[in-house]
Amino acid sequence: MRERSELGICALLVVLGVLVLTDALRIPTDFAQRGPVGPKAVPILVGSLLLLVAALLARDVLRGGRGEAEAGEDVDLSAPADWRTVLLLCGAFLANAALIGVVGFPISGAILFWGAAYALGSRAYVRDPLIAAGLSILTFVIFNNLLGVPLPGGPLMEVF
Repeated sequence: MRERSELGICALLVVLGVLVLTDALRIPTDFAQRGPVGPKAVPILVGSLLLLVAALLARDVLRGGRGEAEAGEDVDLSAPADWRTVLLLCGAFLANAALIGVVGFPISGAILFWGAAYALGSRAYVRDPLIAAGLSILTFVIFNNLLGVPLPGGPLMEVF
């Protein structure tokens, strides 16, 4: 089975596909349907495609297909993992999750965007927070005002 480890990915895709299809079939259609395509259409399509990809990948693996080694990237596989970057990214994400209910999305999102930029090596201490704030406010306005997906505004709720 060592040469067919991709079958584990197939099993994961099957589990995800079944989960998506099961949840999609439980969606009530009477409250949200505004046209011929209801709220079940996209999840059913995604779940079906997950199952199809799992089946095609399993067939390829069982017929002897193998993934190619990474040739296009200059990756040193003997180098240790950069745990500092991983921990900084996790910290930015956890700070966003902890603060979003308290200070709202615009501020917690700015902290997330700035933290990710810092963790990935950017050291523009004036530019990065400004771009992070702009991205966060733009994301808030698009989701909250244009798409109708309510995000917590926090103290900035009255501004937008």
